Amino acid sequence: MSERVDEKILDFLNEMEKREEIQNICDGNPIKIGKRYYEFEEKCFFEDKLKIYIPKDFEEMPLEVRKLKYPSESRPEIIRSNEEGSIAVTLNIIDSPLDEERVEELKDGMKMIIKKTNPANVFYEDGIIEVDSKNVGFFEFKSSAIDDFIYNLMFFLEFKEKTLMGTFSCLYKDYKDWRDVAFQVIRNIKVEKENGEDDE
Repeated sequence: MSERVDEKILDFLNEMEKREEIQNICDGNPIKIGKRYYEFEEKCFFEDKLKIYIPKDFEEMPLEVRKLKYPSESRPEIIRSNEEGSIAVTLNIIDSPLDEERVEELKDGMKMIIKKTNPANVFYEDGIIEVDSKNVGFFEFKSSAIDDFIYNLMFFLEFKEKTLMGTFSCLYKDYKDWRDVAFQVIRNIKVEKENGEDDE
């Protein structure tokens, strides 16, 4: 009995240590995710008005790979991925007005569209988190690719009165390694404040 309790405590401590490590994606120390270590750094996009932490070695996805992975002409403006293209962060500004109060409505609407487009997708958690005084809507789901399943975490926020839509995706078999990290990436997004919009 006591051995089992010790094991559970050990598991719990290991899990806490892992979470502690994940929470520090901003401090520049390498983090073990799956079988290798990643260093995260803050990158600036959209004329330096948006800052987001992504792994240092994620590169811009080559055009031919983009066309294959995102066949629609309305593919995301920014796609950063690992070398194989199996883990990616995308960012896109949609020219559709959005304010803080309507983030949840948008999130629910997008989820419904994706459900209708592909009823085979399996949906998990969704909600609103406050990041840097902004509402960020998110939902996560499993979709199928040609020969595998993909874990997707979509997020939405108001950006310069327009809609910023982002995704984190990886192979579904790797989602347990990446899920907490993906949420940390979202929680550390920073949007440059307009003049007169400074924190009180």
